[in-house]
Formats: sequence, C-alpha cells, structure tokens
Amino acid sequence: MRASLLRNGKVLFGVIVLAFFVLLALLGPVLLSVLGLDARANDISAIAAPPSAAHPLGTTQFGQDVLAQVIEGARGSMFVGFLGAAIGTAIAIVVGVPAGYFGGTTGNLLNFLTNIFLVMPVLPLIFVVAGYLQGTGLVMIAIIIGVFGWAGGARTLRAQAMSVRNRDFVQAMRMLGEPHRRLIFVEVLPHLYGWIASMFLGGLIGAVMAEAGLAFLGVSDSSAISWGTMIQAAQQQSAVLRGLWWWFVPPGLCIALVGTAAALINFGVDELANPKLRAASRRVAKRTASVRRAAAALETTGAERA
Repeated sequence: MRASLLRNGKVLFGVIVLAFFVLLALLGPVLLSVLGLDARANDISAIAAPPSAAHPLGTTQFGQDVLAQVIEGARGSMFVGFLGAAIGTAIAIVVGVPAGYFGGTTGNLLNFLTNIFLVMPVLPLIFVVAGYLQGTGLVMIAIIIGVFGWAGGARTLRAQAMSVRNRDFVQAMRMLGEPHRRLIFVEVLPHLYGWIASMFLGGLIGAVMAEAGLAFLGVSDSSAISWGTMIQAAQQQSAVLRGLWWWFVPPGLCIALVGTAAALINFGVDELANPKLRAASRRVAKRTASVRRAAAALETTGAERA
C-alpha cells in the first residue's frame, strides 16, 4: 500500500511538502539559532523594510524579521493542526466505530450524540468558546478545535463499520464466540485505515485554517507566534493598504501549501481505497494520452503538408 501511494504523483508531492513543514516545525529553533535569527527581536533600523540581504523576507512594522516569524510560526500552526486533527480523529473513532459495530441501543445513543454535534453551528461555537478561554494557549485552541470537529468523521466511520460488521468473515467469527474487543481492533479497524487517514488529513487542514481564522479575529493566543497571528498582526497594522505584501503573503502561502499538500495526499488515499476513483483516474489518463496522440498526429500531418 505504501509503495502504491508513493507512486501516485499527487501523494508524492503532498508528502514532500508536508514533510518539509513538519521538519521546519520540529527543527525551527535549531534553524533560527544557526541563522542567527530571533522572531521576537526588534530591528529599529529596519521598520517595515522590504526583502533585503539582511532580512530575506523583509520586516514587520515593529522591525521583526518575517522569515524568523514564518519559521517560528510553523511550530505553532503545525502543532495546532496535528493535535486538533488527532483529537478529532480519536473521538470520531471512539464514537463512530462502536456505533456502527454494535448497533441497537448503544448505536442509537452514540448516533444521537453525533447528530447533536452535527447540527451545532461549529465554527461560531469555536469562536465563542475560544474567545471565552482567550489567552489559555495553543494547546487549548487545538483541544477546542478537535472536540467540536469530530462529528462528520464519526458519521462516516459508523457507516463503514456497519458495512464491515455485516461481512461474512466477521459474522462467522462472532458465531464462533470471538470477543467484541478483538473483532473491533483486529477485524474491523484495519478495514477503516484509509477512511481514518483521510479523516485525519481533513482535520489537519481544518485545524490549521481554524487557528488562522481565530487568530485573525483576535481570539487566539496572541502571545504565541503562528501563521495566523502573523496575518492578524499584519491586518491590524493595515499591511494590505500600505503595500507591505512581504508581511502577510508568506504566512498565507504557507497555510495554502499545507492545505494543498494534505488535500493531495487525501485524494491519493481515496483513490487507493476506492476502486471507482482508481478506475476514473485511469480513464482520465487514457483519454489524456489519446488527446495528446491525436494532437501529435495532427501536428505531424500539418508539417508534412507544409
């Protein structure tokens, strides 16, 4: 499966980009030390300065190096993204898989809980709770995002668990008296890995975007540096109107790249897990190749006539 994923061009590109930002987040302090940069230091001789040799990505209104803040911000944004996605995915597994496997009263109760969270206005609710707990740090922001972002994944896992539960090999093992715990962890969950991976990647995109949105609205942790707080600071100082593009474009581009990378990996996982998508991709590839051959033939014919 791993080899099949890496042979997919979309997945390979997404993995490379996402791995780059993960390494940037993990090795950020070391990299800043090697480069001699400090994300919080103020250079009063370079206020809102454009990119230069001394400051490759320019400086902010306060003389802070934008490159240093992008590197430091990767740590905060990726931390929130991965922790929020992990919490949301874990809750979705704990609620969705038993709901689909057991059914009956247990399934109905868990499904009722899922429906409650599904009908909630999640984004406004996150803003309200994050605003009420303002200043509690990025960990709390990630927890809030994860706690309110699991319901859609749980609904999907419930449907898939119900499908696996009704397969012949699971029914046969249940008749042989295999314990439910073993059936869930050994027989059911392995068939859901593709869906779980897809859910985690979707949660990663959502958490990074949600943190940026919370920071932009001023309800995130302003003491921490993240790509979202960078954009919020640029907005407060009217960087767009003043033409200070080097302040807000780099963090926005980083958020877009992380989202694109996770989405491309997600598409590849879906293609591998869904035979219909694989067949559709092959049909598109064949049609593209046919069009290219036809275009080449027309060019050759035109050249011969000329």
